[in-house]
Amino acid sequence: MSKNDKTPAKALSRRNFLKGSAAGAATLAIPVGTADAATWQAFFQKHFHEMSPDELSQVVGRLEKEYKNTYQTDIHIKKDKALPGTLFGYGLDLSRCIGCRRCVYACARENNQPRDPQIHWISVLRFHKGEKWISDLEESDKYYNPEKVPEDGYFYMPVQCQQCENPPCVKVCPAKATWKEPDGIVVVDYNWCIGCRYCMAACPYGARRFNWGKPQIAQEEINPETHYLGNRPRFKGVVEKCTFCIQRTRGNPGKYPACVEVCPVGARKFGNLLDPKSEIRYCLDNKRVFRLKEELNTSPKFFYFFAT
Repeated sequence: MSKNDKTPAKALSRRNFLKGSAAGAATLAIPVGTADAATWQAFFQKHFHEMSPDELSQVVGRLEKEYKNTYQTDIHIKKDKALPGTLFGYGLDLSRCIGCRRCVYACARENNQPRDPQIHWISVLRFHKGEKWISDLEESDKYYNPEKVPEDGYFYMPVQCQQCENPPCVKVCPAKATWKEPDGIVVVDYNWCIGCRYCMAACPYGARRFNWGKPQIAQEEINPETHYLGNRPRFKGVVEKCTFCIQRTRGNPGKYPACVEVCPVGARKFGNLLDPKSEIRYCLDNKRVFRLKEELNTSPKFFYFFAT
């Protein structure tokens, strides 16, 4: 919505409409004559999979105008589809990670993550070497703040969306606002998310974040190159998560996610799992890899390994 729009957000939000309907509030209605054309178009927007190319272009055009009014910046929204013969996978060398969190902040800048309230898609967990850790992720320390890293006696484990082949978050979404794309990326349509947070409860990796307040990003910190299913600015009351930098990796063969590019020690690997010559396939073929919580049969496309 434009910040100059005087129409109460609650009256026209699909999220509140569906919540009210689910609660039996059949009398909830859209106030006729109080909304402009863009507001009506947003409310009755079709599901992403139901839109024709022309309809999607119209939606993108409307959103770009809304973002321009909100952030005073020209934001370009891509709508590239998955490339044929592509299944993205990710590898992380835990023996190299030094816990510097550069990946966290590069991800925030690239993906327009809110600065207030602060949201990060990547969490870097710290563990004592030799302690039981793989089954106690929830008890790990992610708020460490030493003078320098790496610290003696510790190792670090970044965790983000595991891009599951069998994602439980998708199964529980009542609005079908999240799904797995043909290239393996699990996405969220922020315009269809109703904020129920079922997906957050279903995710065994704690990888999804909820916007409790209106996301705040300074104009000079906005990344204007976005994707409809990725890093375009979000709204209050919706869930967001890692998308393997879909705005970078789709349509740009060989382009890495921001976290991969910024890693100073080369701990992060990324590529096409269907390409036998890709770096990620080399890791799978030559390293002793493991996946988090494999017993849950989520089949993550995010692989960890120790090179030494």
